[in-house]
Amino acid sequence: MTPDPLVEISGLRFAYGERQVLRGIDLTIPRGKIVAILGTSGSGKTTLLRLLSGQLKPAAGHVKVEGRVVHDMNDETLYAMRRKMGMQFQVSGLFSDLPVFDNIAFPLRELTELPEYMIRDLVLMKLDAVGLRNARHLMPSELSGGMQRRVALARAIALDPMLIMYDEPFSGLDPISLNAVSTLIRRLNDALGVTSIVVTYDVVESLKAVDYIYFISEGVVAAHGTVAEVNESREPFVRQFVDSLPDGPVAFHYPAPPLAADLRVGG
Repeated sequence: MTPDPLVEISGLRFAYGERQVLRGIDLTIPRGKIVAILGTSGSGKTTLLRLLSGQLKPAAGHVKVEGRVVHDMNDETLYAMRRKMGMQFQVSGLFSDLPVFDNIAFPLRELTELPEYMIRDLVLMKLDAVGLRNARHLMPSELSGGMQRRVALARAIALDPMLIMYDEPFSGLDPISLNAVSTLIRRLNDALGVTSIVVTYDVVESLKAVDYIYFISEGVVAAHGTVAEVNESREPFVRQFVDSLPDGPVAFHYPAPPLAADLRVGG
């Protein structure tokens, strides 16, 4: 990994009430790379993004972006940092009552003082980058799931961010749209020179698009490595994920006492 990371996470702990979600996460995100954070549903992947963007504060440890601790920032500094970030949500998050063009123009109109003619050109350039320039007059309801994800991606890059975060970008897509979105993430990252974090449980698509992978399990980093290292790994946890094995370190059942203890046999 590069010695000049954009994001540094150390000893990160977080809980929702009594439920411990993150128990000591350590990872780095190097500049200009795509890093995947993989884990099962409920493993804390989305929580990690919320901590990174300052929506939540950790119980212990820290998140640094550009060398500054996020949860120590005041509101003004935090908002300025967020303007350098793009986010694609689990669902598209598009404004349903605005056409595609205005969805992309929204952050430009809200956060800059650019004239409308310049905003128009920027919106068309972002839409062209995701292959949807001629869909600018359509409403979100007129788009397929894959097209909505691509519009959401165009909005995420509207302000030319330094960091783009993708929260389950492959979820619910058909194979063609899934491959298109995966390829687009790789192409945009390289073309724009940004840094990307892809939070997902889709190992196959991640291995196609990313440079480095972290696996999260039970609130800690269970394994990590480059794509080549992950493919060659013999660690049971990694092999279960990569090969989609039903049995392994990742249990199917949520921790519970034996079924017989919960059943009222003969009662």
